[in-house]
Amino acid sequence: MDLQIFWFCLIAFLWSGYFLLEGFDFGVGMLLPFVPKTERERGAMFESIGPVWDGNEVWLVVAGAATFAAFPAWYATMFSGFYLALLLILVFLIVRVVSFEWREKGENARWRAAWLWVNAIGSTGIALIWGIGLSSLLHGVPIDSDGDYSGNLVDLFTGYTVFAGIAFVLLFAFHGTTYLALRTTGELCERVQKAGRRLAIPAVLAGAAFLVWTVAVAVDRNDKDVFPVVLPAALGIAGLALAALFVFTGRSGLAFTMTALGTVSAVATLFTGLYPRVMVSSTSFANSLDVPGAASEHYTLAVMTVVALVVTPIILLYQGWTYYVFRARISGEEVHSPAEAITGSTTGPRTG
Repeated sequence: MDLQIFWFCLIAFLWSGYFLLEGFDFGVGMLLPFVPKTERERGAMFESIGPVWDGNEVWLVVAGAATFAAFPAWYATMFSGFYLALLLILVFLIVRVVSFEWREKGENARWRAAWLWVNAIGSTGIALIWGIGLSSLLHGVPIDSDGDYSGNLVDLFTGYTVFAGIAFVLLFAFHGTTYLALRTTGELCERVQKAGRRLAIPAVLAGAAFLVWTVAVAVDRNDKDVFPVVLPAALGIAGLALAALFVFTGRSGLAFTMTALGTVSAVATLFTGLYPRVMVSSTSFANSLDVPGAASEHYTLAVMTVVALVVTPIILLYQGWTYYVFRARISGEEVHSPAEAITGSTTGPRTG
């Protein structure tokens, strides 16, 4: 395989991994104000993603770094043209991270509720903007003959891209419910499953509509044939439909697998529809950035490939081990130290 194509596929893989893992993180954040009823249950939801959310964000950092090194022209045009949108994402990421730490700094109910809402708003905002930004690459943005972005923030907002943002929000929220159904117990788990049943139909309809619309946009705006773009789109629609079926039948493990498949398929459909270009120009199709024109020199890509082939499996194994270690369900009940348990058992009233 040509190294340029390899790195385009690898970047698509990194974005897929990012949305697969951070997708349920964001979904959990969106659900925080609505699903839990007690402070312990809210704490349990925070705890469900506490050990993994920062590791999940590494995928975003690696995707950005890989784009910078493998496709510098793509990186320069996208990150300069999408500057305000990316800055807003950075703000949402920061306040979301802060909410994990600052929520625990006080016991006041209003203080904790405020940071809970900060997390929810940040999670929703990130999902919305990522959907708008990534779909804009395919729908087209103003690029001049020098390969420079010639528009502004408003040019990212079209009917298709805004709908893509909304679809991402619903998909991630649905993905979050299937994740929580695997990580929680008791009444909290029951309410999570109920939320999943409420979100299933809107998420499936929005996701399916987005995937179909993406195929149409690829054909109309990027001079693509229906095949092969339709393949990941059809796989995603089937996955989301099965996820809804499994949610209603209470099969949590399969439901999570299918929402993961739907999330990955959404990214795969975007990148399949985008290739062989990396950014479509809305001013003149001839100004679009393509893979050969945006890529680094062969030697750079060769060195990067060696490093990636060595490091990537190690990262995957480490992150897989992390999820294995923190696989247990969370009850939300208060945990006593062994000393407290012994004291309680020896000082309590005797019977008989």
